[in-house]
Amino acid sequence: MAYEAPTQSPIKTVVVLVQENRSFDHMLGWMKSLNPEIDGVKPHALSNPLLTSSPSSNRVHYGDNSGYVEPDPGHSFEATYQQVFGVPWTETSASNDLLLPTMEGFAQQAESISNGMSDVVMNGFKPEAVPVYKELVSEFAVCDRWFSSIPTLTQPNRLYVHSATSYGATSNDNKMMIEGYPQKTIFESLDEADFSFGIYYAYPPSTLFFRNLRKLKYVNNFHQFDLHFKRHCEEGKLPNYVVIEQRYFETKLLPGNDDHPSHDVSEGQKFVKQVYEALRASPQWNEILFVVVYDEHGGFYDHVPTPVTGVPSPDGIVGPEPYKFQFDRLGVRVPAILISPWIEPGTVLHKPSGPYPTSEFEHSSIPATVKKIFNLKEFLTKRDAWAGTFEGVVNRTTPRTDCPGNLYYAFASSFNLYLLLTA
Repeated sequence: MAYEAPTQSPIKTVVVLVQENRSFDHMLGWMKSLNPEIDGVKPHALSNPLLTSSPSSNRVHYGDNSGYVEPDPGHSFEATYQQVFGVPWTETSASNDLLLPTMEGFAQQAESISNGMSDVVMNGFKPEAVPVYKELVSEFAVCDRWFSSIPTLTQPNRLYVHSATSYGATSNDNKMMIEGYPQKTIFESLDEADFSFGIYYAYPPSTLFFRNLRKLKYVNNFHQFDLHFKRHCEEGKLPNYVVIEQRYFETKLLPGNDDHPSHDVSEGQKFVKQVYEALRASPQWNEILFVVVYDEHGGFYDHVPTPVTGVPSPDGIVGPEPYKFQFDRLGVRVPAILISPWIEPGTVLHKPSGPYPTSEFEHSSIPATVKKIFNLKEFLTKRDAWAGTFEGVVNRTTPRTDCPGNLYYAFASSFNLYLLLTA
């Protein structure tokens, strides 16, 4: 579906929440049963071989019985390569331009970690098991063709969300995270144009991996989520660009709510519900676009081939040995939900219509869209200049008045029903 963007956007505040390590099929694939337009999962339609080199290999069929996940599936650069292309990474395989992304290597790669893990990565959640998403997908928009920016781990992908590059990183580089990445971010672009931003964090925020955000001038842009977010919503004081950073770690008192295995996704559902309801009750609601997306696929199966052609390197930097990645292909498809009173219920975004024939939705779409909404001066890199933008999903002439104010009852009743059905 193609959308025409309004000449002047009614959106004054963009809110971004990036959850952790789940693929689209894993979290939202079975939502196809609710809306056939979603490129998701059909019963008995998808499978992976246990041995990709054998045509007669037993196959693991994709199911809807996902639950608590432990241990964490493989999602490194090398693991993702095998999942996407069906063969282990070697210098020879990496130099084969004819190798296609078959998405046939998930079961095999999972079994190389632990016997039986193929069943873990080859299962997704019933809609009733993620009831907050079930309602949000029905009430607002889902993008069924949003890819992680690079085929690897968390932090490089999170860097793309705000800077459209990982500055050459293909892994969680502790040295660089301590020193701070030097590239320009969307935060600075907003600040230069006199727009405001705020980062609401539970634990020390990953946005501090950007060196420039450590400047004293930005200290008042950081707020503790539990102390300030709901109050700022109630007072109508949310800035133009809001980033929410959740609990990435578990303690004895507080469970992690970022959805990263082995964290319980029910905690993530509660967290998204909490954020949505605070935004919905805010006097700023009619000016808000809320984006929920995942940083990378976490090793979980997805059936849509990852784009491997026509993807530009953001800045020409080549990744480190041994992979020497050229940043010329995307990662696995991830969940993305877009929420605003300016969005029609049940909207589905597929491939973007531009700005280039090969453009896709990926994490750089966020700074690219923020640039458009706020008419900022320039793109950050070649990647956000290429990425599809989603400002056109705001396609109503008036804001809706029927958006649910509270997801609690839908959450409680659906989740309790799911527990009863699976007990």
